[in-house]
Amino acid sequence: MGLFKYIIRRILMLIPTFIGITIISFAVMHLAPGGPVTVQSNFNPKMTPEVRQRLIKEYGLDKPLYVQYWLWFKGLCHLDLGRSFAPDRRPVWDKIKERLPVTLLINGLSLIVILIISIPLGVAAAVRHQSLFDQVTTVLVFIGYAAPSFWVALLLMLLFGVKLGWLPISGLHSIIGYKQMTMWQKLWDWTKHLILPVFVSAIGGLAGLSRYTRSSMLEVLRQDYITTARAKGLPEKQVIYKHALRNALLPLITILGLSIPTLIGGSVIFESIFAIPGIGQLMWTSVMSRDYPVLMGNLVIVSILTLLGNLIADICYALADPRIRSGGQG
Repeated sequence: MGLFKYIIRRILMLIPTFIGITIISFAVMHLAPGGPVTVQSNFNPKMTPEVRQRLIKEYGLDKPLYVQYWLWFKGLCHLDLGRSFAPDRRPVWDKIKERLPVTLLINGLSLIVILIISIPLGVAAAVRHQSLFDQVTTVLVFIGYAAPSFWVALLLMLLFGVKLGWLPISGLHSIIGYKQMTMWQKLWDWTKHLILPVFVSAIGGLAGLSRYTRSSMLEVLRQDYITTARAKGLPEKQVIYKHALRNALLPLITILGLSIPTLIGGSVIFESIFAIPGIGQLMWTSVMSRDYPVLMGNLVIVSILTLLGNLIADICYALADPRIRSGGQG
């Protein structure tokens, strides 16, 4: 019952947080220079002032900002994200649901890669503290953490796509001959197209989580109960993986939850570079065209995924440490 109350309390705390995110995002978005009508006018020099005023009224931009927000939020409460300002005037949700699975797939694969590589790497570096392996991995990890993801993406595209010709550098699948492929050929084609985007998406989180794992393991390995376990003659693997790693993973749960926004935010960069039709690319094009409904719809989806990631991290932390849920502290 204590865990159930804790979960309910955390969910209730997410509601004002989500509302605050939408208010700030809506305000900042409208404070940016330019607007949808201005952008459309730049591409259509024949647009008359009468047409501009008609578009402003049609988009609801003639109303005060707080009225615009209230109308948008009221629609959101009815699960209506509005219609795009683009010439097609399609519902925002239709545009998002076409691209959301792609972004979730790439970020899910990135998260798996991060977990599979970073935790064993961090444990190995901590066990071999101050060894050559620890020093080399530290240098490589900090290079990966500091390198801008767009720069890494361009280098990998140049090397593996242009110079070596091993991997494709854009899209999710081949354009020519894709429909004639067998199921296994299509799967391999998708795999080749996803290797570079998944790696670019994962490299920053991989570097950060491996360092956190190393630091947490080093702290745990200095504890008295680890010395006692070794003094009892327990096998070293049992000491490391059964006693030390289980306790070292507790703070990593929160770090992992906080890394989800970074992954989703990075989608804007690598989806634009690799021409992947996901949420990130849609967000970028909506920013450039000042398509407020699509941009706010994207921010809603990203905010919900981020808050859910933090909620899952809080729940996992509460499951691992009963003191958290009993004390009600997150």
